[in-house]
Amino acid sequence: MIARQNKSQDGKALIRLVMKVMAPVRFGSTAEFEATRTLVNERLLLSGFEVRDDGKVVTARAARTVGEAQQRADDLRAELARRDVHPGLLAFCRAELLQQNYFHAVLEASKNVADKLRNLAGETGDGAKLIDVLCFPAASPRVRFNSLATEWERSEQTGIATLMKGLFSTFRNPAAHAPRAAWATSRSDALDMLTLASMLHRRLDEADLRR
Repeated sequence: MIARQNKSQDGKALIRLVMKVMAPVRFGSTAEFEATRTLVNERLLLSGFEVRDDGKVVTARAARTVGEAQQRADDLRAELARRDVHPGLLAFCRAELLQQNYFHAVLEASKNVADKLRNLAGETGDGAKLIDVLCFPAASPRVRFNSLATEWERSEQTGIATLMKGLFSTFRNPAAHAPRAAWATSRSDALDMLTLASMLHRRLDEADLRR
């Protein structure tokens, strides 16, 4: 490739190499392909090229900065920014998102919600038992998401606590105990889960603690 590039001086040899490497058939899953495509596009966009979802290299508007190239290459992070996902959540699983490692991003985000609840109340428990101790009964919980003055507010308290339980049982527990290959996380699932976790983060920010 270097010899051809030095002879032609037009970049075509490098483009051909990228297309061979990025042929979708070479990858074991869509998630693996998309993670690699993101990393390659972060470099190519600076020169006005990008890899499409079929593995072909095409011309594109050149990115002016590294940050712009990263944002355009990783549409998951761009979509999370558009949804205004809680910054504390993104900071907790930033390394996994940078690698488009949806499996561990989901796991870390779930752990972050539990950690925030523990810190709020000074507890050491975990999972559903922690929520039962702090958020139930709905009429007189230690962690309160509203004033609990009406039946509607007590119902909301139950709903938010149940959503937390669902977050752990649906995403955290399988991710913690199953191998990554057996419990794949799609981009769509990651977006939905991170949006839910973001909502729970904001409600915890506003929650009151009864000592």
